Amino acid sequence: LLVSKDLGKHLLEVEDLLQKHGLLEADIAAQTERVQALNAAALKFSELEGYQPCDPQIICNRVNHVQTCLEELEELAAKRRKELEDSRQLWTFFQEMEEAEAWIREKEKILAAKSCGRDLSSVLTLTTKHKSMLGELGNRRALLHQTMKKGEKILAKKSLGGAGVQEKMRQVCLRWKKLEEVTGLHQQRLEDALNFFQFSAETDDLVAWLQDAYRIVSSDDFGHDDYSSQALLRKHRAVVDEVEKHRGAVLALRKQLALLAPDHRQGVDIQIRVVEVEQLYGEVAEVAVLRTQWLQDALAVYRMFSEVHACEVWVDEKEQWLERMEVPEELDEVEVVQHRFESLDQEMNSVMGRILDVNQVVQQLVDGGHPSSDEVRSCQDHLNSRWNRVVELVETKKGQLSSVLKIQNFLLEC
Repeated sequence: LLVSKDLGKHLLEVEDLLQKHGLLEADIAAQTERVQALNAAALKFSELEGYQPCDPQIICNRVNHVQTCLEELEELAAKRRKELEDSRQLWTFFQEMEEAEAWIREKEKILAAKSCGRDLSSVLTLTTKHKSMLGELGNRRALLHQTMKKGEKILAKKSLGGAGVQEKMRQVCLRWKKLEEVTGLHQQRLEDALNFFQFSAETDDLVAWLQDAYRIVSSDDFGHDDYSSQALLRKHRAVVDEVEKHRGAVLALRKQLALLAPDHRQGVDIQIRVVEVEQLYGEVAEVAVLRTQWLQDALAVYRMFSEVHACEVWVDEKEQWLERMEVPEELDEVEVVQHRFESLDQEMNSVMGRILDVNQVVQQLVDGGHPSSDEVRSCQDHLNSRWNRVVELVETKKGQLSSVLKIQNFLLEC
């Protein structure tokens, strides 16, 4: 049993042989105690004085022979245990290598079958799974490193199977290196896909914002009075500021596109998308400028109407006063009326300045092609007509006062 050359053909068989060898070693240990006891008892016969049933030398030779046989048996047992343990070490190495190869094959299939996702959500999910696999790869790398050390120890012993160990180490190292290369390439593809879908998502968000902005800046609501137009203009200026803030994001699209992987940045759809965003931004900015002008024009119109109304209120008041006024014949009363006309002249100069401002605003609106030009012009004409009427009444009343004063002065001189 101890000189057998059967060292097992796989790990389970070696483990079985080691178990059987352990039983044999236990049997040898038990026999060793028995042999030692028998030898001790036999040696007592060689030490007897007087009658000796056997030649002491024969007894000693016999004891030595049995002891030598036992020691040889123990040496054979120790040698076979070492051989079996070396065999177990060898087959353990091969089994661990086979497990490593099976793991590599599994990951190769996964990497070969994996896509890079169809949208941002799926890419993020795949990226998370890939990070988990990288953790597994690190753990497996540490285990493989330990197995390689076992292989180096086997090679250092120069035992049987060394050539197979070296070849297996070479094969697994090559497959492992290829796996790491494939893993790196897949990680790069995932990163490229992630950058692309993030770029697409940010572009979509930008488009959605621009579409909302276009809807706001293209509104035909310009208010219905001075207050509402001012409120709309304030809101619009805030939108214009936001549009200006997004200019950088739109201008950066080209640079971001250039940083994408060639397969992604050279796609016709994404290039068209960038052009569409740039065009949409240009339209939003252009319409925003127009709406600013339209709101300012509307505000100018409403302010003009307010100013016209204030002027017409004054004109109504003065027109009614002038029409009801009768030129007095008494000198004292004439002087009082004359004093009122002096105050009226000051008021008329002030109102005249306001009316000139109204006329200037009207001319600017008409020259700018304002859609309410006809209404504005009609309002202007009506105000100017009424103003001219007041001026005529004032001149008429002043003429009457002047005539009365001349008569009174003449009478006083007489």
